[in-house]
Amino acid sequence: MHDLLKLDALAQAQAVWKGEVSPRELAEAAIARIEACDGAINAVVHRRFERALEEADKVELDAPFAGVPTLLKDLGWGMAGEPYRAGSRTLDGISAERDGYAVAKLRRAGFTILGRTNTPEFGTAISTEPVAFGPTRNPYDLRYSSGGSSGGSAAAVAAGMVAVATASDGGGSIRIPASMCGLVGLKPSRGRVSSGPSAGEPWAGFSAAGLLCRTVRDSAATLDVVAGTMPGDPYGASAWRRPLAEEVGADPGRLRIGFLTEHPDGTVPPEADLVAAVTGAAGLLAALGHEVEPGGPPALAEDGFAAHFGTVVAAHVAADLEDIGRWRGRPVELDELETRNRILGAAGRELGAVGYLAARDWIDGFRRRMAVWWESHDLLLMPSLGVAPFRLGRLPADDVSLSRGLTNQAVAFTSPINATGQPAISLPLHRTTDGLPVGVQLVAAAGREDLLIRVAAQIEEGRPFQHPAMR
Repeated sequence: MHDLLKLDALAQAQAVWKGEVSPRELAEAAIARIEACDGAINAVVHRRFERALEEADKVELDAPFAGVPTLLKDLGWGMAGEPYRAGSRTLDGISAERDGYAVAKLRRAGFTILGRTNTPEFGTAISTEPVAFGPTRNPYDLRYSSGGSSGGSAAAVAAGMVAVATASDGGGSIRIPASMCGLVGLKPSRGRVSSGPSAGEPWAGFSAAGLLCRTVRDSAATLDVVAGTMPGDPYGASAWRRPLAEEVGADPGRLRIGFLTEHPDGTVPPEADLVAAVTGAAGLLAALGHEVEPGGPPALAEDGFAAHFGTVVAAHVAADLEDIGRWRGRPVELDELETRNRILGAAGRELGAVGYLAARDWIDGFRRRMAVWWESHDLLLMPSLGVAPFRLGRLPADDVSLSRGLTNQAVAFTSPINATGQPAISLPLHRTTDGLPVGVQLVAAAGREDLLIRVAAQIEEGRPFQHPAMR
């Protein structure tokens, strides 16, 4: 049965359609894998195995992902009656009242939801090491971080517990763990996946929901399932002309692609593995017939981005703490929070409305200045993560500033794309000498996930992705 878990999600569903395996058998295999290896990894923080098996017996066998096991990130992705902790001690005893729109779509598509995955407190860190649940370890080397904030989901997929798991990305939180764990991580365009009914635009629209996968075709097909504007959403992404899954194998044509091995603002020291990853990918893209040249959007070199981005995040953390106090009926005390979120919450409370809106106005202008570059280019290639794979415990508890430290370096290539709302995909194209994964990301213009999938599939066909952590 473990061999079945090595299949991607579409292949697992196909096995169900053909009668080669039942949804219950798939669920039982995934549960056995979780029980066998999660004690060392610590990816799954809430297990609902008995209910999942009951649900597997009722799956419609002709559903797109009939009986395919999956896990939900314990941040966003609310599921009716299930605990919702967001990596925090402040939410102990809290459960979601109803399914989020995207979770309801997953269930209608036939997925069997086995539980919830670990995340740093409120998703504000690049490494999944919450006090509430302990660290999630990288399946490639248990001494290393799996990234954040979707680190639990990434570790679960990389270790072969499930083929796909849900994630979200507010500053790199899909692409960073995808890079750290050797996965395909697609951050969709702003408004592509609804955050409703509980939220409209998390972190002012910086955060996007998506899934972590092992194959490009799974990335496309699962996004087809959860995508779509829902009632009450503040906006939606432009529609594709056909399902994203049909872009797999489609000819992307000859594209003009810029690439960056170093950050234009000069604040991120270049690391050899990141340079090698990007230059190797650039060479592969050139060999595939694309026009590849160094360079990227001049706006990336501007001063001020990190400060304005951090202002918006701090304001939303402070607002979230107020919401938690209302949900549970008592205010959040500072000593309940991890150091990072105490600092962010305090900074957010000190902001006035004018300061917050000024930061959003600056980001609006930044988005327009960034967009100009895509008028003459199709894609931007750059590192998914601004630092080499790092060990657990390396991130200081008070490293919250985007103008210094490990966090600044790590998100330097990802957070600007959250601010612009463009889609980006991380692909596992490099390994360190120690065998640790290093990803590269491709960024397209707003709404152009279709182009990303065409090129990513072309790359995957030419250099199939390997997943040795699933042994």
